Amino acid sequence: MSRKQHNDRLLIAMQTIPTRLLAFSLIVICATTSRAQEQGEPTNAAEAAAKKARAAAVLDAGYQAWVRTLPPAHQAWERVLQAELGGFYLPLHKRDKVGGKANAWDFVKDDPALPRVLLIGDSVSRAYTQTVRNQLAGKANVHRAPANCGPTATGLKKIDVWLGNGKWDIIHFNFGIHDRNTPLADYTSRLEQLISRMKKTGATLIWASTTPVPDVPRKYTSASIIERNAAAAEVMAKHGIAVDDLFGAISPQLAELQRPDDCHFSEPGNIFLGKAVARFLRTRLGDVPPKPGQNDHSVSR
Repeated sequence: MSRKQHNDRLLIAMQTIPTRLLAFSLIVICATTSRAQEQGEPTNAAEAAAKKARAAAVLDAGYQAWVRTLPPAHQAWERVLQAELGGFYLPLHKRDKVGGKANAWDFVKDDPALPRVLLIGDSVSRAYTQTVRNQLAGKANVHRAPANCGPTATGLKKIDVWLGNGKWDIIHFNFGIHDRNTPLADYTSRLEQLISRMKKTGATLIWASTTPVPDVPRKYTSASIIERNAAAAEVMAKHGIAVDDLFGAISPQLAELQRPDDCHFSEPGNIFLGKAVARFLRTRLGDVPPKPGQNDHSVSR
């Protein structure tokens, strides 16, 4: 509705209001409008969109100013994130960086004496990445794929970007929640293809079982994850890939650690999962010899 149409309707309505009440209403309306204008609040959709665009421009300017202060390798990583994070996660990342806050996609400057670990997974994995990184500080260089990795179909399109050209010692990966409606035959076929590609890196592969989801009509079914975990377990057994059973680890504590009617977890739940992943990785890190002379995390990774 245009502002003119709005005002016309308002005038018609006012004709039916007693004089004293009309005067009072006008005072309230004027005061409210004046307050909104003073506070910079939008009064229609176009103004709201313009305000949002201005805020985004200010955020981007601050982020780009921060990027210009970084060393070349770090700048290259930020360019990867700008290309891969998308319209939802990139603004969140920018806000974190402008605010001086760490997140899962932080640049990792490798200690060349330590193994390099890559985490691939969805938003559940993203939420526990920092805990894994903190738990394994001084024991491994823990990196994260530059994305919310989503379903196996996206994995097949983006796996080369996520792997880069660097040498990985361990790749800890999961696909499942975003594949809950993928036919099982397609799901397992795509897992096979992804495993084939990751094996070419020479890394030790570790599969993380998909964490539980609640039964929510038209959104989630708990059975869909149980079925996909079973199918994935058969694929991993075929390839001799170890399974980090996050489904089993957190299932007894879902009432305490999972958000209601959601696949995501509370902060204590994210920390729980991160510590579980770190414990499992520690059992494999002893098998990885130190690799002197490895490069810093860059666009080539």
